[in-house]
This record gives sequence, C-alpha cells and structure tokens, in this order.
Amino acid sequence: MLKDLVQKNRSYRGFDENYTFTKEELEEYIDLARICPSGANLQGLKYHLVYEKEAVEELLPFTHFAAQLPELGLPRKGSHPTAYIVICQDMNITDNPNRLQKDIGIVAQTMLLYAAENNLGGLMIGNFELGNVKKVCKLPDNLSPVLLIALGKPTEKIVLVDVDESGNTNYYRDENDVHYVPKRKLSDVIV
Repeated sequence: MLKDLVQKNRSYRGFDENYTFTKEELEEYIDLARICPSGANLQGLKYHLVYEKEAVEELLPFTHFAAQLPELGLPRKGSHPTAYIVICQDMNITDNPNRLQKDIGIVAQTMLLYAAENNLGGLMIGNFELGNVKKVCKLPDNLSPVLLIALGKPTEKIVLVDVDESGNTNYYRDENDVHYVPKRKLSDVIV
C-alpha cells in the first residue's frame, strides 16, 4: 500500500476548484504531522491553515509554481489549489534555519501521502515570497514560513518516465498538457 501511495503522490499544479476543504479536514493533516518524528524531539514546526476561497486566492500570487515551465503560468485560471498548509518554523523553539530541515520534509511528505490516500493531491512549494506570505497569513513575529503545501483534487495527468541518455531531469508537458517527470533508473541511484 505504501508503494502505491508513493507512486500516486505527484507534484500537482492543476486542481478542481469545486472541491473544498473544511478546517476540520485540514486539522487531520496537522494531527498526522504533529506525531511525525522530530530531530531531538524539538517539535519546532507550527502550521497555518488557508482554506477559505478568498484567503486562498489572496495567497496565490505570492506562490510560484513550476519554475521550469514559467511560460505556462501554472496554476492556470480555474485550476487553483483550494487549500494551503503553511509550515512555519517557530523561532521561539529554535532560530537555527537548518535545525528543522529534516522535520519539514518528513511532515510535508506525510501530509501529501495522506492526501494521496484520500484521492487528493498537492505540491510542496519552496518558491514563495516570504514577507508577503507572512503578511497575508497574519503570522506573529516568531513564526517564519519555510514551506507551503498546496492541496486540492488534481485534474492533471502526470506520467513518470526514465531519464534519457542526456541525463536531463527537467519535467515537461506535451501538446495535450500531460506532465512528464523524468526519474533516474534504480541502477543509476544505487552506489
């Protein structure tokens, strides 16, 4: 089952805007994140939920999707995510920016696997405008956004392909808007 979820969990950039989340549904994601392992058991991450349509749309301009395909303007109008989880470092617990890096990855992957289990999907967004995100979310001084998770019901098709002989790992889309993600072969990653 885990292998199926990992294969189903892709970085989606197009969503059905008719699907919405409740606060209680998003709290389930955070409940899973809070019980994940944490380096030195610091538990230095906090989470801000964005799920009301106006708030989601206010945050969107400060997030940058698909840096390798800027000409596509993703997500397209009418296919925006319908929720965000803003993962924040609590500077009152640790102000070391490297101290929580592993924790951030663990909780983000856990939340996205949970989304996949529920036939939903998302995207980890590290390319965002920190000051504007902090302002839009009205975060206190001690909370610094470190990663955003965009969530929704995916509407796009993503296909995994082998990296070709050139070694190029850039993702791309074809004329039918199918998103292709090159992955290295197993034999190429085992040393």
